[in-house]
Formats: sequence, C-alpha cells, structure tokens
Amino acid sequence: MKRKWWHDKTAYQIYPKSFLDTNGDGIGDLRGIIEKLPYLEDLGIDLLWLSPVYCSPMADEGYDISDYYSIDPRFGTMEDMDELIAEAKKRGIAVLMDLVVNHCSDEHEWFKRACADPEGRYGEYFYIRDGREDGTAPTNWRNYFGGPAWDPLPGHPGKYYLHVFHKKQPDLNWENPELREEIYRNINWWMEKGLGGFRIDAICNIKKPAAFHDYEPDREDGTASVRHILEEAEGIDVFLNELKRRCFEPYDAFTVGEVFNERAEEIPMFIGQDGFFCSIFDFTANHYGRSDLGWYAWKPCLPGNYRDCTFAAQKAAGTECFLSNIIENHDEPRGASRYIPDGERDDTSKKALAAASFLLHGIPFLYQGQEIGMENKRFGSYEEISDVSTKGEYQAAVEAGCSKEEALRAVSAFSRDNARTPMQWDGSPHAGFTSGTPWLMENENYKRINVEANLQDPESVLHFYRKLIRLKKDPALKDTLVYGETVPYLPSEENLMAYFRKSVPAGWLDDLHEDTPEILAAVNMCGKKRRIPLPEKMRKILLSNLPVQEIRDGALVLLPWQAVVLTKEDA
Repeated sequence: MKRKWWHDKTAYQIYPKSFLDTNGDGIGDLRGIIEKLPYLEDLGIDLLWLSPVYCSPMADEGYDISDYYSIDPRFGTMEDMDELIAEAKKRGIAVLMDLVVNHCSDEHEWFKRACADPEGRYGEYFYIRDGREDGTAPTNWRNYFGGPAWDPLPGHPGKYYLHVFHKKQPDLNWENPELREEIYRNINWWMEKGLGGFRIDAICNIKKPAAFHDYEPDREDGTASVRHILEEAEGIDVFLNELKRRCFEPYDAFTVGEVFNERAEEIPMFIGQDGFFCSIFDFTANHYGRSDLGWYAWKPCLPGNYRDCTFAAQKAAGTECFLSNIIENHDEPRGASRYIPDGERDDTSKKALAAASFLLHGIPFLYQGQEIGMENKRFGSYEEISDVSTKGEYQAAVEAGCSKEEALRAVSAFSRDNARTPMQWDGSPHAGFTSGTPWLMENENYKRINVEANLQDPESVLHFYRKLIRLKKDPALKDTLVYGETVPYLPSEENLMAYFRKSVPAGWLDDLHEDTPEILAAVNMCGKKRRIPLPEKMRKILLSNLPVQEIRDGALVLLPWQAVVLTKEDA
C-alpha cells in the first residue's frame, strides 16, 4: 500500500453561519474563521471542511446554491475566502469546501432560464416532466424533508420539476453532458484557488432510475420515500469516475463523499485504492433505528448499538479503505446527547466517547463544538425551530397522532438545529459568538460548556481531544493508528467497546521495514465498574480519561465510562 498525504490527518468541520460573527449581524463569517485559525492549529487540525458559503437564498442554510462562483455577502467576500485558504495553508491546514451538485437553488440562473423555456437548453439541466392526466405529480415520491418531491414548474401549468430535497432545490440532470461540463469547470476553478479538496454532498442522488414510477406507499397520505430511487438507479460509476478523472486526480485532492446507501461489497468501489473518493463518512451508527414513518418512530442508539454498528463498518471497510469517522455533523444531533444515556452525560463519558471514535481506522472528523462536549439544545416550542427538515418531521408526527408536546420532544432529539446553535466560545452574552442577536439562539448551557472554560481546565474534554490528536501523531505509534487493522476485543461484553489496532506487518506499506506496536483501546460505556482481562504484556498506559485504579492478575479495572489506551510494556 502506498501512503497518501491525507492518510494521517485529523479533520474539523465548520458550520460558518454558527462559528464566529465578527461584524455583529448575528451570522458567522469568514473573518471569524480566519481569527480562529490559531485555535484550530493548537488543537491539531489538518483538514478544515466548511459547510457552504456560496451565494444562496438559505432555504436549506446554504445547500441551495444560486451562484457557485461567488461568496454570499453574509459570510464575506472572495478576498476573505482567498485569505482563509492562504492563512490556513501557512498553518499546515488544507481547506475543503462543500461540493453541492445534486441540486442548485431555484434562484440560480440555470433554473430561471429553464422556467422561461423548459423545452430549451436549460430545461435539459433539470428533471422537468408532464403531470399525470388528472393533473397530479408524475410520481408519489416524498422528498427527504417530508413534502412532495415534485412541484409545479412556475409559469407552466401541467409541468413539474423534481427536487429530492427542498422545493427550492431543483435536482440537476447529470445525464446531460453539457451540465456536467459546467460542474467540472467550476470545481477546477476552485481547485486552482488552492483548495485541498471537497466534501461531496448527497452525491448518490445524482443517478436517477431509467424510468420514473410510483413506489409502494409507506405513509397514509399515499407517498413513498424518495430513498427508493437509490435502490433502483444504476450506473453512477460512470459519473463518479468521470468526476474523479476530470477534477480530483489532477490536483491530488482529498475528497470525502456523503454516501449513505452503500453495500459492504461496494465500499472498495467508492474508496478503495482506485475508488471514486478518498473517503466516505461512516453513518452506520447515525442511521441506526431509522424509520420511514418519521423521527417520532426512530429508536435510540444505545452504547451497545453504537459499538456494534461501528465494528460492522470497520470490518466492511478493512484496512485499505479509509472511512471518515464521525459522531456528529451539521445534519445530526450532538453525539454526546445521542450516544450517552441521560443521567450519565458528563465530561468523563464525553471523553470516553471521544476515545471510542477517534482511535478507529480512518480519518477522524470533529464537528465544531464536539471538542468541548456541546450538547443538544432544549426546544421549548415549535416557534424556536429553524430547520426545514425538523418542521417537516414535526408535522409528520402530529399527522401520525402524536400530541404537539410528543411531536416536539421527538423531533428535538434529532433536529439539525442541535448542531447549528452558535459555537460556545465563552460565558459572555450569546456565548461570545456575536455582539448582536444570533440567527439561532445559543444553547442555554453555554456558561458551563465553552472553549474558555475548557482551556482553563487541564482535565477538560478539549484537552482530552488534544491528547488524542497528539497520540495519533506520535511517530512511534502513528503507523499503527493510521494503518493498523481494527479488531474487536471482548465483543460480547455488554456496554464495553474494546478493540485492538493491530501492528502493521513489515513490507505492507511501501516504506515500512519493521512491525509496528499493537495498541488496545478499552472503553467502559456504562455507569458501572467492571474488570476485564488483558492480553499478555498489554500493560503500558498510553492515555486514560480517569486515573487507572488497578492492573493486577492479568486484568484491568475500568471505572464507569473510563477509556484506557494501552500497548505492550516492551513496545
């Protein structure tokens, strides 16, 4: 196996609108990111993914792009973007932008021209179809946000356009070579600016079935989830290979795909040595317990479920495919609130969850605020919700018979707003995010959970993440933690997540001449003390989130939510 420049990196996602506001308008901006580059450098970040900062009407918070060549004035200017790329590079940080090319905004010039002349050139940039004879939409598909996937084409009665997300996000027709050329031209324009690569949004949706038809309804309103098109569509490899060859390979770009329907046997096709992307996110645990009925019917992901999902994903990927490991992002609730049971959520358990995720094979991705242990927000009413998908899920819950209180409680657990509340920098008003009024109100716990408090406490969650990052960069351990296989240890032990990072055999890497040390991570994911046997000579403590009480008679005592990382004494 040949080393790649991105194999040993630690990534950090920023949601710019909520990171840091420097001009008092309540919206985070590029100047705020530039200001915090020293913070990210001190943390140990190598890759910096920005959620969209392109021009957008913000129907889906920037994922509805009206101009791919411009920075939205809310976030700053193109000069600010150029400065961010250059200043980050000086600090050894490569900037990744969000590539959103399954759809654009209905305010993009392409769609405006398609509406003016649906039979013309730009009409072929989208999926425009005639309705049925009775005037209804072409199919019964329900979009990802809960409404119909077809809407009437403005100015053309009887015609509909497809949008698998919000109605202001018309899907782009990748079957059209002319459209693909427009996309490739834009990607390469950005790469020439010095980007390190892209996170690729919702990419598997670009391939549609050969024929559009109804699916078996899964809700009482007669609609069916648009996810079914992913099961039926074939031939996406043609598009993704072309995308890689035309845009990513020439720049040796790091690319991470948002792929959430891959089968185990398809993982090498996506991220193998000659895959479409460098990496894809592991959503196995994030998607655990989902139901097409809606969020109100989802099951919680308990610590044992998290462990089993994660181990299954690691096994499917193997050592030649690099997953990007997350516990949260801008589309998911806070990991600490999702995977740590109520009543057990504190700094100790947050550090245990950090160790469980961070030391796996693959690229660790942190989301802003994860490093200080930010939690879900408590929503007191429907009016406090901003996210369009949360509003759709609330309505689905009410229509299914939930009371308004039950519906609010159900959607609050999974709302994307949980991750989008302002970054908590300090205990000053609005958590130090803005001098004005924030676009989304901060979490009320900001006086207790913030960067300033974490920096002052040597035992904080933030300092533990720093230790994890330093551990992975340790020259003596680096090859094992980057390239070693993940092998579960004591997998039948309830609420224990323990795994080896196996030594890398000499010669397996192109420049590796001797075996690397074996490492064991053991995480007690419950509130009870336990005793586990240790393999022979596995006694040297590399890291622990609590003082190690006892290693005796070949066994280790783990306190509640204790995470211990060990290697052999003679390593």
